[in-house]
Amino acid sequence: MSAIEIHGVARQFGELKALDGVDLVIGQGEFFSLLGPSGCGKTTLLNIIAGFLAPSAGRVAIGGRDITALPPHQRDIGMVFQNYALFPHLNVFDNVAYGLRVRKSGRDAIRKRAGDMLDLVRLSELGHRMPHQLSGGQQQRVAIARALAISPQVLLLDEPLSNLDAKLRKEMQAELRRMQRDVGITTVMVTHDQEEALGLSDRIGILGRGHLQQVGTPLELYRQPANRFVAEFVGQANLIAARRDANGGYAALHHAGASQAPLHLMPADGSAGEALFLLRPERIRLAPGSGDAAPAINVASGIVRDASYTGAGIHITVALAGHGELAVDAPESAFAAIPAPGSPVQLSWSAQDLVPLPPERSTA
Repeated sequence: MSAIEIHGVARQFGELKALDGVDLVIGQGEFFSLLGPSGCGKTTLLNIIAGFLAPSAGRVAIGGRDITALPPHQRDIGMVFQNYALFPHLNVFDNVAYGLRVRKSGRDAIRKRAGDMLDLVRLSELGHRMPHQLSGGQQQRVAIARALAISPQVLLLDEPLSNLDAKLRKEMQAELRRMQRDVGITTVMVTHDQEEALGLSDRIGILGRGHLQQVGTPLELYRQPANRFVAEFVGQANLIAARRDANGGYAALHHAGASQAPLHLMPADGSAGEALFLLRPERIRLAPGSGDAAPAINVASGIVRDASYTGAGIHITVALAGHGELAVDAPESAFAAIPAPGSPVQLSWSAQDLVPLPPERSTA
C-alpha cells in the first residue's frame, strides 16, 4: 500500500529546472531517503511534499488523497528541520505538546501523548529543561518527538543529523531507525550523506540533474547502479572503459599518450563493442608483487601512488601504466605495514566484480 504518490512533479525557478517530471511511490511504513549532490532538487522535492513549495506541474497524494493544493498544516505531516526549530521560550514538554495544544486536544490527552513521545525518545526525565540546556542530540530527539506527537501519516526529515559531530551522528542514526520502526510511520529523509542513507533506508532515490536517476534498496544501488551518475555518487567507483577483443573478453582503452601496457578484462556479463565497467575498491584483491608480471585476465600490475590507514583497513591509490589509477580498499592483513609510495603491487578481481554500465546517454 502506498503512503506517498508523486506524479510528474516539476519545479522551475526562472530558467532553472530544479525538478523535471519526477514520478515516485513510497510505501506505507517505509523509511525512504532522497540522496544526491547539492543542487540536485532533493530539498525542493521535500518542500513540495511538505507544502512549502508548489510544483510547477504534477501532483502529490498522501494516503490516496490529493494534497497538491493544500497548505502544510492540512497535509497530516510532521517535519523535523535541519536546525530542529525548537521554541526557545518553551521547555521540552511544552515543545512536544505544542501541536496537540494547537489542535485543542484535552489536557489529559496532551499529558499522556507528550509523555509517551518523551518516553519514545528517552527524554522523559528532561521535560522541564529548556532547549538551550540540551545537547545537539537531545534537541534532535525533542524535534522528532514534537513531530510525532500529532500522529501524522508521514514524517519528513530535512538533513536531521547534519549539525551533529561524527560520533553523535552515528549514535543518532541507530536511535532514529529504532524510533521509526517502533512507530511504524512512513518517513522521508533528505540527506547528502551516503553512509547515512545506506544505513537507515529501506529504499533510496538518487536525484541528479532534476531527475530520479535510480530508486532501489541500498544494496541494489551499490551493487547494480543504473548508470554512471549513480555509480560515481554512491560509494567509491573505479570506472574502466574497454572494447571487445578477438578472444571474447575486453581490452581496456588506454589513456592518450600513455604506454600500451595490456589490461585484459573478462566480465561475467558484458555488451558488444565498447563498454564501461564499474569496479568497487573493496572488490580488488591486492598483494605485494613485481610490476613486470606477465599479462593475465582480470589482473593488473601497478605502483603505489599513495596509501593511508583508515582504521578499517588501508586505502591505496595504484597507478597503472597506460590505464590511469585504481582505488583499492585492502584489509590490514594484506600488508605487514602500510605500503610506501613507489612499491610494486599486484591487483586482481573476479568476473562478477566487473559491473557493466549503460551508455552515458541513458542518464539524462
